[in-house]
Amino acid sequence: MEPLTQQQSGEVRAVDGRTPGRRGRATRDRLLSCTAELLERSSYRDLTVIDIARCASCSPATFYQYFADVEGAVLVLAQEMASNGKSLIALIKGSDWKGKAGPRTAAAIADEFLALWERHRAILRVVDLATAEGDLRFQNARTHLLNEITIGLRDVVEDQRSSGGLPKDTDSMAQAATLVSMLAHVAQHAYGFEFWGIRMEDMRRSLARLLYTGVTGKKI
Repeated sequence: MEPLTQQQSGEVRAVDGRTPGRRGRATRDRLLSCTAELLERSSYRDLTVIDIARCASCSPATFYQYFADVEGAVLVLAQEMASNGKSLIALIKGSDWKGKAGPRTAAAIADEFLALWERHRAILRVVDLATAEGDLRFQNARTHLLNEITIGLRDVVEDQRSSGGLPKDTDSMAQAATLVSMLAHVAQHAYGFEFWGIRMEDMRRSLARLLYTGVTGKKI
């Protein structure tokens, strides 16, 4: 069987263009699930093909039918993770920022962002490491995730600026990027804040307040 690649459309095909059957997809999904599971409790650098194959109850040869190496499997997980921000984008675009609904919207977005980061913390740890080392493939996955969220928030910020809620000289993209960077930094260092004695609930409340003010120009 030829190695499989994931096309930009999300459809999995063999190098020669063939589409794997149900069993092939199930095996591939099991290998990805095991990769994600093992990343939760071991270092990316220590993870081996043998570990993943053993977890998936298959042989290393089977793994290589689907992925060139461990990095290839992790990259697919990173790409899938990047596409999981759609629910957050829908929340940003579809929520009400007016009146008493505004603070609730900000709190909901902060909660969803933190939850998204927590669900994919192990993968994001690898993505951040590979990005810092200059691997553009992982950098693109991270950029895709955050850029989609930033664009969604930019549109909301622009609406607020146009209606007079924010100063006219506010650059909507810069404002949105700053707010998303804030969310990402807090989410990434959540455990560190707790180690310093800062309760996550207090961080969440501060995030929501800053997000609300940054989007609307108003204070809670």
